[in-house]
Amino acid sequence: MTRVLIAGGGTVGLSTALFLAHHGVRALVVERADGPSTHPRATGLSFRTLEFLRQAGVADAVEAVAIRRTATLGKIYAPTLATADLPDTPPAVPNTPNLAASRHSPSVLRGTCPQDRLDSVLLAAARERGATVAYSTTLVSFDQDDTGVTAVLDGPDGRRTERAEYLVAADGGRSAVRAALGIGTTGPGALGKPLLNILFRADLTPYTKGHHFANCTITTPESPGMLVTVDAEKDWIFHTELGDEPVDAFPPSRCAALIRAAVGVPDLAVEVLSVLPWRVRGLLADRFRAGRVFLAGDTAHAVPPLGAFGANTGVADAHNLAWKLAAVLDGVAGPALLDTYEAERRPVAALALDQALRRLEDPRLHWEQGPSAAAARAAAGVVNAPVVHLGYRYDSAAVLGARAGLPSTEDVVLDGTPGSRLPHAWVSPEVSTLDLVGRRLALLTGPGAAPAGDYDVHVVEDEEWLRDTGIADGGAVLVRPDHFIAWRGRPDEAAGAAVRVLAR
Repeated sequence: MTRVLIAGGGTVGLSTALFLAHHGVRALVVERADGPSTHPRATGLSFRTLEFLRQAGVADAVEAVAIRRTATLGKIYAPTLATADLPDTPPAVPNTPNLAASRHSPSVLRGTCPQDRLDSVLLAAARERGATVAYSTTLVSFDQDDTGVTAVLDGPDGRRTERAEYLVAADGGRSAVRAALGIGTTGPGALGKPLLNILFRADLTPYTKGHHFANCTITTPESPGMLVTVDAEKDWIFHTELGDEPVDAFPPSRCAALIRAAVGVPDLAVEVLSVLPWRVRGLLADRFRAGRVFLAGDTAHAVPPLGAFGANTGVADAHNLAWKLAAVLDGVAGPALLDTYEAERRPVAALALDQALRRLEDPRLHWEQGPSAAAARAAAGVVNAPVVHLGYRYDSAAVLGARAGLPSTEDVVLDGTPGSRLPHAWVSPEVSTLDLVGRRLALLTGPGAAPAGDYDVHVVEDEEWLRDTGIADGGAVLVRPDHFIAWRGRPDEAAGAAVRVLAR
């Protein structure tokens, strides 16, 4: 029997497999495509996602495939790239999650990591640690009972039946699993017109003039759209409207002509690498769990791209769910712990969707900086991006004494409150307080005796960190494997708290 079957081999499905493997659980991933996607899609990794990858031991591998980029102009506008007045464009630092990384996190990515490069790392690491990833394999149907899920799979060797203890649905915004479960969605659904995502290779350095930008809105009537940086030199994406035409109506020659018009160079040498039709969508599943089936990523929430909340929120789903599944499968926790997945992740996904939709109405609220931008965000109900990625708090049975809500809409507040992510501090040149948290609960406290229990014990001597965490006077925090504080109190009460957190 497979312990966990994962439907969907994209970023979230592969992340789930890797995080489960980190906790000693081997998973089977089935993906109907014949291999990993070569299309970059999302490029922004939040520092919270980087913390997950650091914990799983693949941060260096991600850094190795990341694209270095030393500067950015954020978002710019021009009739064509060749006519953009780049030297006179006022520098703007995007409102991205990495801004707050230095003081809140041990993880900073020096550049960007397109989704195809990230997936290559996730795939290799998951397989190396025991996961099986089967491409060209479709989940045809499934049934569940009190002890597991029976799935019918159709792959290169024909149709077969697979028995698993749990099923994770990461099969995308149009999830067949979600539909089969009869789980509805709320939200606006499809937004705007169908789009064409064209990945191409061309030397645009003569027209960028040494400047780097995140994206450029092209306004020429010949080819309106958005030019997106992949490596800021030769690899680019051009988004344009697909309209009512099928994707087959856009062969490489026509795509190249659209790109030349957008750049403003009729004889530009262009190599079209791939074409992907897509549409901005906004939806939130009514439930994230049905019995032994869990929804994650776009299956649970489709989030418009502005803000880089979509993929990052999906990877956070995987990280939250993996340790809980592993704890229940290993008998460390009671089955009720799994109820906290929806209780914790659905409000976070709702926040991400809300914030992406607000940014979609006025993108300047995301990109612009300064006091006036902060005031405009506040007036529009827009939360600063680092807060969306990290400043939320969990309120569930796996958190004792939680205070839900956002303590701030502009600044990340990590003060040791149960339900918030453990504050970061360096306990040695290369070890963060977050690195003290392993595969089970961890009790972090100041100098002095700490009682044994079903957790690892770590003594932190940083007085400032102890004060900031609210445990300077002999207190302690009990931290879950996902870095979230489950309880704060006196050390001699920690063992009883651990029993309650794990629903035992």
